[in-house]
Amino acid sequence: MQAMLLDYLPILVFLVIATVVAAGAIAASYLVVPQAGDREKEAAYECGFEAFDDARSRFQVRFYLVAILFIIFDLEVAFLFPWAVSLGSLGGFGFWSMMVFLTILTVGFVYEWKKGALEWE
Repeated sequence: MQAMLLDYLPILVFLVIATVVAAGAIAASYLVVPQAGDREKEAAYECGFEAFDDARSRFQVRFYLVAILFIIFDLEVAFLFPWAVSLGSLGGFGFWSMMVFLTILTVGFVYEWKKGALEWE
């Protein structure tokens, strides 16, 4: 039983070191950087509306469009990594099926670009 617990000792040491380093970094940030809030820190940032406002306010459709476009292209990257790793075993069929997938996404991206969905006014 003790031999089995000794196998987990490096993991415990790693967790202790990681906790100490993380706590040290947080403590150092409190010592180095002033923590007082100011007007700029609480101002609207990239979202276009006040951070502390009524939660039932209406959003512009552009926010949803940007979120959907982000999800689409984020999923594209999520499909590209496993494909790139296993490309050698997939052969020609795997390569051309991904090219069709990327072509469809590129056509959609060009369509959105031409429609002006990526323009922020």
